[in-house]
Amino acid sequence: MLDVNNDQLSSDSTGEGEEKKQEDKSIRTEEKKIEAVKMESEETQKVSEKNEVETADTTESDQTETVKEPEIKEKTEVKPETETQAETDVVRDAESEEKVEEKKKEEEKTKKKLPEIDLSTLTLEGVVDAMKSLLEEFEIQEIKQQIEDLRADFLKKFKSFIQEKREEYVKAGGKAEEFFFNATVKNKFDEQLSNYKRKRQQFYRDVERIQKENLELRLQLIEELKQLIDNAEASTMYKNFRNLQERWREVGQIPHAKYNDIWRTYHHHVERFYDLLHLNNDFRDLDFKHNLEEKTKLIEKAEALTEEEDVNHAFKELQILHRMWKEEIGPVARELREEVWHKFSEATKKIHKKRHEFQEILDERYKANVGLKLAVIEKINSLDFEKNETHKDWQNSIKQLDKLRDEFFAIGKVPKAKNEEVWQLFREATRKFNAEKNAFYKGIKKSQAENLKKKLSLVEKAESYKESDNWSEATEMYKKIQAEWKKVGHVPRKDSDKIWKRFKDACNYYFDRLHEKQNDIDKDQSALIDKKKEYIETLKEEIEKGKDTSVDIVHKALEQWRAFGVLPQKVKHLDIKFNKVLDAAYKKLNIDKDEADYLRFKSSVDAMLDQKNTRKLDSEQLFIRRKIDDITKEIKQLENNISFISNASEDNPLVKNVYKNIDDHKKSLEVWKRKLTYLRKMEY
Repeated sequence: MLDVNNDQLSSDSTGEGEEKKQEDKSIRTEEKKIEAVKMESEETQKVSEKNEVETADTTESDQTETVKEPEIKEKTEVKPETETQAETDVVRDAESEEKVEEKKKEEEKTKKKLPEIDLSTLTLEGVVDAMKSLLEEFEIQEIKQQIEDLRADFLKKFKSFIQEKREEYVKAGGKAEEFFFNATVKNKFDEQLSNYKRKRQQFYRDVERIQKENLELRLQLIEELKQLIDNAEASTMYKNFRNLQERWREVGQIPHAKYNDIWRTYHHHVERFYDLLHLNNDFRDLDFKHNLEEKTKLIEKAEALTEEEDVNHAFKELQILHRMWKEEIGPVARELREEVWHKFSEATKKIHKKRHEFQEILDERYKANVGLKLAVIEKINSLDFEKNETHKDWQNSIKQLDKLRDEFFAIGKVPKAKNEEVWQLFREATRKFNAEKNAFYKGIKKSQAENLKKKLSLVEKAESYKESDNWSEATEMYKKIQAEWKKVGHVPRKDSDKIWKRFKDACNYYFDRLHEKQNDIDKDQSALIDKKKEYIETLKEEIEKGKDTSVDIVHKALEQWRAFGVLPQKVKHLDIKFNKVLDAAYKKLNIDKDEADYLRFKSSVDAMLDQKNTRKLDSEQLFIRRKIDDITKEIKQLENNISFISNASEDNPLVKNVYKNIDDHKKSLEVWKRKLTYLRKMEY
């Protein structure tokens, strides 16, 4: 695209008259230049990559150079203006121009837009994938800047990656000079970079070849133009000239080094042709009129752009207007040229001034952004993550860091001179955080692997017991491993659902079997409850009537109660009710309190034995042993107290009371020993 600046515009504000005089001497050598250009076009031109792909760019002062009219015998008319390239000197129909513009707009709409790549979010593999995608989807000349950015970003990240690997190697006991790491991602990156360079070289070779071909075409057109002038026929020359101009315009770029010479030579012969137009002023006047209208439109557009708020957009649009002014619209009448150009130049200067002012504002903003970004970096450095011990702690810290990262990038650009320095400070601030975070999650992975082994062991145990018919043992085991499962920490996400399903399925399978068994038991228990309720009522009536009440009847009642079976836990109150009925029988039989207590004890432990509740039996035995020890100590203490009472007869009330307590304790001790003896005889 044409790039116009203030210096270029100011050099043209003096008009064309003086420049035209300076070119008088060059006319005589123009024919020789044509031949020289032909010879030079056969030589290989070594041009830079930039010049090979840029549109040929000349200053406005170059465009306004003219060649002196060759002397001819016939009277000549005023020549067309020469401030633009000569190939656009002939009018283009408005309808044709509109079609061309519409076509360009359609092409811009259908052209795939380059993606915006956030380098900060890419891993090394992500950079390689982005390069590959760009090379596959876009033309090589479109992606040069993005490929360069990706290349630089990869090398920075890869350097850091290798440094970390080297540090790990040295920490593990290796020598730094012996360190070697073969990174597959680097090989992939080199492959994509080689692919890019290969395509770029081919592109530039194609550009060079096409430009040389275009140079040959333009030289041929110059020869045709000379022939047209030398063999002009009034009836056809203008039509042929327009056709030749159209063909000239369709020829693409030529080598940059040849552009000015070819343009001046062509322009010289165009002027020669216009010298012949005095034979038909109508054609020339029509050109001038149409070109004035089109240039006036461009001036209006340029003036409108001076009010555009988006300075960058206005500048881009201005470039388009200058290209159209130079290449697509021909001259106006000589007396209007300076005035028309001055208007266009003034609008251009205003836009350039606004752009410069805007750039100064941007520069100040970029400088201020340095301080803002450094403040964010300081916040990152001050993050307190050393106390993080759990995943939740680190997730909170990561959220804080992400918020600061977003704040950092939202600030915007900084001056290029400071960009690398600020970026390295930011990278160093986040590197320490990431190193600690990665170390934590490596530990988490190790811990999760150990947890996985523990849970797999529990799964295997659950699966091994699911067919068990030892209901009490299996049920206790399942309760135990379920409690253990809850205590074991997290396992790797990829295994979590799978092992949980195995564990849950095994537990559910067993407890479904247990519930089926319990449903059958519930039916039997219901009958048992009814029997025991009925028996309580019957026994109660017999005892109240005093019919054949004896110790044997009480013993038989206890045996019958046990024979019925063990009651469910939910109706244990029936045991209490039964014991109350027995207490009533004990009273009628004048059984002393200790004997009644012993009989109730026997009934209770027998029930425990029936239920196979060994834990309660053990607890009961431990309780009785402690009770015996306590009573024994108490007896010894009382006997010891008597030895301290001197000169006291046995009739002394205090002495009597002590002896009575000793006797009571000894009776109680016998009862507890009897209970312990009964427990010891039980086999469980």
